[in-house]
Amino acid sequence: QVQLVESGGGLVQAGDSVRLSCAASGRTLSNYDMGWFRQAPGKEREFVAAITWSGGSTYYADSVKDRFTISRDTAKNTVYLQMNSLKPEDTAVYYCAARFRRSYAYSDLNKYTYWGQGTQVTVSS
Repeated sequence: QVQLVESGGGLVQAGDSVRLSCAASGRTLSNYDMGWFRQAPGKEREFVAAITWSGGSTYYADSVKDRFTISRDTAKNTVYLQMNSLKPEDTAVYYCAARFRRSYAYSDLNKYTYWGQGTQVTVSS
């Protein structure tokens, strides 16, 4: 089992930056692909970013490309999401997810096994 705990959310203003963290316990993340997803009120959960188990490749939703950066620190068993130039439409609960390494469908939430409880990010205009 992998337990994931997100942190770093809060209330910020448009244009601000925030870094989310996802700390894992139970197992080392070195063999796990990691993803960030988000869910806004009244909307379905959507893909934000993913990083492969090796850290060699990253993937982003078009809506966050060039603004968000996903990274991982294997030594700390933690994954990060650096969010810059935040917009009101980025307001959502952000979830961290993990799955044993694969080589496809990084944006498919159904392919992830473990989920955190989420952290709220609210961007005011």
